Amino acid sequence: MHQTPSTRADAFRSAVASAFVARLPGVAILDVDGADAAAFLQGQFSNDVAALGPGEARWATYNSPKGRMLATFLVWRPVAGPAYRMAVASDLAEPMRKRLSMFVLRSKAVLTVPALDALGVGGPEARSALKAALGAESAPLRAVPLAGAEAVGLPDGRILIAAPAERSAALLDRLSAAATPADEAPWRWLAIRSGVAEVRLATSERHVAQAGNWDVNGALSFTKGCYPGQEVVARMQHLGILKERAHPFHLDGDPPAPATPLYGAAFGEQACGSVVDAVALPGGGSDLLAVVQSKAVEGGDLRCGAPDGPLLVPIALPYALPASAPKRVRL
Repeated sequence: MHQTPSTRADAFRSAVASAFVARLPGVAILDVDGADAAAFLQGQFSNDVAALGPGEARWATYNSPKGRMLATFLVWRPVAGPAYRMAVASDLAEPMRKRLSMFVLRSKAVLTVPALDALGVGGPEARSALKAALGAESAPLRAVPLAGAEAVGLPDGRILIAAPAERSAALLDRLSAAATPADEAPWRWLAIRSGVAEVRLATSERHVAQAGNWDVNGALSFTKGCYPGQEVVARMQHLGILKERAHPFHLDGDPPAPATPLYGAAFGEQACGSVVDAVALPGGGSDLLAVVQSKAVEGGDLRCGAPDGPLLVPIALPYALPASAPKRVRL
């Protein structure tokens, strides 16, 4: 969808005051089916996905053996269809399908990329817009069928729709009668403002899950048992000192690319963080989410791209971060 500056501004206003709908090329869907799908995913992901009932959803991370996030997933159990369905960054969909498939071995589990498009509805009136357009009720971390499609409520209020490719245009038209048509930017902007640090290809295998605030945002279970990187994640939670966290910022300038380094006065020429995602604002400047050393945030004078780059202005997170007090073992 091509947008003029005025219609793009309307979309961002709708993200704040009403509702917008957008096609999401940056989001892809993976299916996992088979008798062993639950056991297989339980042994791979950071959250207790085996405990999901039909229509329930959870965030989860997929980590390297060293505990660094390879990808982040929104996982749900469809009311009807495959055993599990997952949303992931589109540039990681095929790499993650291939990687996960390597560990299926003798398990009765099959991973596929279905012919589904991702749509998104966001803004404070997102639930009302979905009901007005499609007659469906939405709730956080619940998946509801939409006559061949599915709507999944995110904890921050956005609604993800997984739609068959041949029906997505018609669904988009119906939703556009109740919500402002938009591109993907306001969807990503709401994620930034909500402190949701989703991993993309450029940021894969850079941070442990807690650095992306996923211990706060509900993607980690510390009682479910083993998964790749579990020992590192658990030790960081219970014994380590977490030195970095995800924070939103504003800068006067174009949006930096994911993984762009950040610099702080206390760190000199050494990078003290990196960008997770950034979005240009209609009125100028950009908002971004970055994982940054806590000492750099406390010291202020954070810069993007170079020690003398654009100044970063902190934006408050919508949730509180737990204190990282000294513990018995430093990791």
